[in-house]
Amino acid sequence: MIRLIAALLTLVTATTVEAAAEDSHVKAELVTETSALLRGGDNTLGLRLTPEAGWHTYWINPGDSGLPTTLQWALPAGITAGPLQFPAPHAAPLAELTNYGYEQATLHLTTISVTPDWPADAPATLQAKAKWLACKDVCIPGSADLTLTLAVADRATPNAAVADEFERTRAELPEALPATTQAQFQVAEGTVSLSVRPAPLDGALKQLEFFPLAGDLVNHAAAQRIAADTQGWRLTQALSAYYVRAPEQVEGWWVATTPDGQRHVYSMQAQPGTVAVVAGHSTGLSVATTERAQASTPHTGLALALLLALAGGLILNLMPCVFPVLSLKALSLLASGAQDRRQQRRQALAYTAGALLSCVAAAAVLLALRAGGEALGWGFQLQSPVTVALLAWLMLALGLSMSGLVEFGGRLMNAGSALAARQGLAGSFFTGVLAVVVASPCTAPFMGTALGYAITQPAALALTVFAALGLGLALPFLLLGFVPALARLLPRPGAWMLTFKQVMAFPLYLTAAWLAWVLTRQAGADALGVLLVGAVAVSFALWLLARPARGAFTTLLIALSLLAAAALLVSPAIRHGSHAAPQATASHEAWSAEKVAALRAEGKTVFVDFTADWCLTCKVNERGALASGTVQKAFAKKGVVSLVADWTTSDPAITAALAQFGRNGVPLYLVYPNGGEPRVLPQVLTPGVIVDALNP
Repeated sequence: MIRLIAALLTLVTATTVEAAAEDSHVKAELVTETSALLRGGDNTLGLRLTPEAGWHTYWINPGDSGLPTTLQWALPAGITAGPLQFPAPHAAPLAELTNYGYEQATLHLTTISVTPDWPADAPATLQAKAKWLACKDVCIPGSADLTLTLAVADRATPNAAVADEFERTRAELPEALPATTQAQFQVAEGTVSLSVRPAPLDGALKQLEFFPLAGDLVNHAAAQRIAADTQGWRLTQALSAYYVRAPEQVEGWWVATTPDGQRHVYSMQAQPGTVAVVAGHSTGLSVATTERAQASTPHTGLALALLLALAGGLILNLMPCVFPVLSLKALSLLASGAQDRRQQRRQALAYTAGALLSCVAAAAVLLALRAGGEALGWGFQLQSPVTVALLAWLMLALGLSMSGLVEFGGRLMNAGSALAARQGLAGSFFTGVLAVVVASPCTAPFMGTALGYAITQPAALALTVFAALGLGLALPFLLLGFVPALARLLPRPGAWMLTFKQVMAFPLYLTAAWLAWVLTRQAGADALGVLLVGAVAVSFALWLLARPARGAFTTLLIALSLLAAAALLVSPAIRHGSHAAPQATASHEAWSAEKVAALRAEGKTVFVDFTADWCLTCKVNERGALASGTVQKAFAKKGVVSLVADWTTSDPAITAALAQFGRNGVPLYLVYPNGGEPRVLPQVLTPGVIVDALNP
């Protein structure tokens, strides 16, 4: 049985989700500075991104959120492209965040070099894929496949229509500080201070800003305290909540704006040194500067995120999606009553290791997929119909074993000889793994904030937060293994355990039935038929596996049955089944960022339910608090418009909207009273909480 669990879990973790690109509200173009490419020389091309009004794209370091623009070339032999160059950004404060990017049409330059022996009269076709993130009140990943065909000549005429645009963009690119300039930095008392001496620019300044290239150095939303005079520039800013240690050097751009509105950009590589802290904003000789506004809401820190993740994992043990697996571990604990304390501690550690490692592994896969451009979040594996089918079969197999219809040996878990003890440790480990797999549809209280924080951090910090979540999930059993007083509260093992074991099979059957319903919602009725046929194949293989005498022919039948089930997973009914978008009903409408904006403009009170069919917490809230007469009457009285953002299958727009509220999974509930600012409700709802939130 352990081998079967391991095999199925391996297939589960190997499953990925396909994500479709959405309209990003950005127009992308390739433009060239000259009418033709110069043979044997360098040519300047630009990627022009033009966002719609109110939307913006991002700089190299996007700040507190966002993604930088990328451009991947597919060029013919003999032509090469240089890196994408970013002009100086603008800082955009938003609540407790500050981002760096562009709200207007922006040209990103790149150098195209053509070999001297390019054939005469042969045009060159340049192909590139641009990717960006566009944000307004929601963030939408965007991409475009761009093609530009140009003649190649020994002389090229400038393109007068774009000459000014290329000139303005070059003026926004950084130039190196003069060789005589000394740049230093010092980290002390929760701040980083920078100095540039002497000042690279003479005369009065309207504004002076610093944009770091590292995302985890400064608190981007904190005020930049600046002292500037003709001798030099100094800046002090609070460290990021994610700061770990001082870098070998600090890299970034200084952007100085003169009274006539011109911006001068300098790239800096500061070395460690002694820098006086700027206590407050000051002015020098004919130099006046302005400081960047500081947001009022503090960031979630690492310590708080770890505490929230630990608490969320602990509460996750009480969520309905985890209960069936807890019944497996409960049987293990009851059966181990006669074992020595050392063995019980080993069992607890094995279970904890399974929960911790699987949490970290799931986080690593999630981070890797997001780094590759996928818009995914907590529970992403259950957005795949293949994964849902595998889990349904796994729940069925475990239920058959616990019912006694399929026996895998006569001994209870964790009892018997040394060999059985080793199997027991493996069983505890995989029970911890399974607990994490089936817990993914649930988001317990405190988890949303912790995971939303984690997903925006460097990989090491993110994995630490997910490890804290796994520790919280395993904590009750870890305490039972190491605190004898708690272990003594468990009832003594006896004949009643056989009945208890069989009763605990039914939550597993219910979980399998629920997963079958989720699959039907994701991929349609045909997928349900395929699932049931596969369930028969898995059951047949288990029945053969439990036979007392098993020869080569029986082993072959087992293998063929499991292969048949695996073949069903790649059938069109499951892989290509489509999830219908939520339709408007008498009680709710389908969510979109544009619809929310339109309703708020009308002064309507809007309730938004970010949900998924595989999220049991969501379904409990929908059938409980949200369906209550008290809430429905309050909605009708106030004319509340209820919108549903359905995340059952991958939706980059919903993923981005969740990220805007610091969340990485569902449920998420928002209320916009009379079109005002959004209020975030708890993840476990009560009628009173909802009704109170409707009042402005």
